[in-house]
Amino acid sequence: MAELEQVNDCCTPEAQASCCEAEARDECCGEEQGCGCQEGSERIESELREIVRERYAAAAVDAGSRDASCCANDTVITEEQRAVFGSNLYEEGDRSELPEAAQLASLGCGNPTAVADLEEGQTVLDLGSGGGIDVLLSARRVGPTGKAFGLDMTDEMLELARSNQKEAGVENVEFLKGEIEAVPLPDDSVDVVISNCVINLSGDKARVLREAARVLRPGGSFAVSDVIADPDMTEETRADMREWTGCIAGALTREEFESNLAAAGFEDIQIEATHRVHDQAESAIIRATLPA
Repeated sequence: MAELEQVNDCCTPEAQASCCEAEARDECCGEEQGCGCQEGSERIESELREIVRERYAAAAVDAGSRDASCCANDTVITEEQRAVFGSNLYEEGDRSELPEAAQLASLGCGNPTAVADLEEGQTVLDLGSGGGIDVLLSARRVGPTGKAFGLDMTDEMLELARSNQKEAGVENVEFLKGEIEAVPLPDDSVDVVISNCVINLSGDKARVLREAARVLRPGGSFAVSDVIADPDMTEETRADMREWTGCIAGALTREEFESNLAAAGFEDIQIEATHRVHDQAESAIIRATLPA
């Protein structure tokens, strides 16, 4: 962790550094988030974002290789890992409709389009759209009167997604550059928010869920696949940045996810585990709605 400058007299630089750890923040900083905590948190979040960006950019470039994935500890993904991450989690009929590069760049831990109950004419937003597999599938399900947005912060992934869109011949799609903590869409503009194993990568998950609630119309649906950490996940696992960018260490527990969704204004929250992805984490389908 980078050394933090002292911003007031309430604690030393050494205390400020430990203060930026989530478990120590309340005790050290209190409600005011003083002692450099806010600055430190923002710096850590920025550093994490760059780590994730670099790894996903590399995955986009490597999408032509059958060994590309971000949800594994190495660029090379084993057959065992393919059972819990990637396009193998989609039905054969869905995969056959899409370009091979879109399938190879699929880095998720589930299939959110299968549980989102999409309807003709709806507008869908995919947070962290990657190579575009979920956006393209969603666009076909909402039909020509609907629209699917894909949001990604990585230029390489956006280039790949647009190439896949062109090859698939799907027109009711728009890929946006941006971060899932600050969605570049207006309030009340989409009917369904989906995501596939991306929210756990954010350094500010509460903000991501607030943004999802902001862009959803009243009565809108939230339907994502994500990694849920076991309550006893070790600090060693959480501290491992390599695993964080591999979709494990940044995960919320079930209780934390439910609490953050409720705080963002969601109701009817359901979390259904699907399969283990780690000895301390599992993939889950997470659904919620906004009050109508």
